[in-house]
Amino acid sequence: MNILLTGGAGFLGHHITEHLLKTTDANIVILDKLTYASVGFDRLRGIAAYDDKRVHVLGCDLSRPIPEGISQEVGQVDYVIHAAAETHVDNSIIDPMPFIRSNIEGTHHLLWWLGQSQKGLRRIFLVSTDEVYGPAAWDAPGNVETDPFRPANPYAAAKAGGECIAMAYANTYKLPVTIVNTMNLYGERQGAEKFIPLVIRKVLRDERVLIHADPTRTRAGTRFYIHCRNYASALSFLVTRDQNAGVSALDGPPPPPLKIHVAGEREVSNLELAQAIARIIGKPLNYELVDFHSSRPGHDLRYALDDSLIRSMGWKQPVDFEASLERTVTWFLSHREWLDRGILLNK
Repeated sequence: MNILLTGGAGFLGHHITEHLLKTTDANIVILDKLTYASVGFDRLRGIAAYDDKRVHVLGCDLSRPIPEGISQEVGQVDYVIHAAAETHVDNSIIDPMPFIRSNIEGTHHLLWWLGQSQKGLRRIFLVSTDEVYGPAAWDAPGNVETDPFRPANPYAAAKAGGECIAMAYANTYKLPVTIVNTMNLYGERQGAEKFIPLVIRKVLRDERVLIHADPTRTRAGTRFYIHCRNYASALSFLVTRDQNAGVSALDGPPPPPLKIHVAGEREVSNLELAQAIARIIGKPLNYELVDFHSSRPGHDLRYALDDSLIRSMGWKQPVDFEASLERTVTWFLSHREWLDRGILLNK
């Protein structure tokens, strides 16, 4: 099996690469722009299971048409996982255009090229976000796959635009596309500006952690956090399920639907998460609840996804939240150089 993975040198992408190397015999072709988000090849070098006989990395900017040379290097693939994207919300508010180019134009260029060059392609999995649905009201049920878009910041709008491109091309050009929305991802080698490594750094230095809360400063924002390897396991599950589709006209499962959600196992407040990190480190948490969002439109207190569809297909998270978090924090404590990496690289 040959898999094309865009953004495979980045944070999520290198975890997908690791999961595929450890759990399948697939050959992986990576297309990556190799920006600050990938930290060069350092994330890929950190994978103990990395095998350069199975992984082929090609530098490619998807915001431009796919060059002929790249097309020839890729060759024929069976599956595509499109994880390349600009994802930093703060940066999207400062300058939306890189997000429009990457998440909308990049998706177009990739899908257009796939439709022209990959005649035996089985399926394309487009990685997307919960943020396309906008903020969720307190205690409201999670968004389902058929809910309308309500993006509240330029990043979310660009991801929604990429989804629309994928939906349109699936309909017009019959591309086998499945959009896989997920929630806040975390794991080893995450950029130091993200919440979990930021909390680890501040707890270690006895600094105050600012927790985003509602205007009353009594209720912290919440997420359904999910480790990247758990999300990667869901993608691998969908690939395997798709491989088995049609093996038997009677017994083979149908292909995945156009859209499917993958979320963390339970809702966790940002304060609860910070407290759990401090407990793992063994130090007290010095924190303050702040009303950040009232003065910064585009940042939302709560997101929620309903992922009962993929669970009804038989997928289960291989590692629970507590174990995944402890593994991540412990890794950062043993690799403290990563706690300062990436803070200024995206400025």
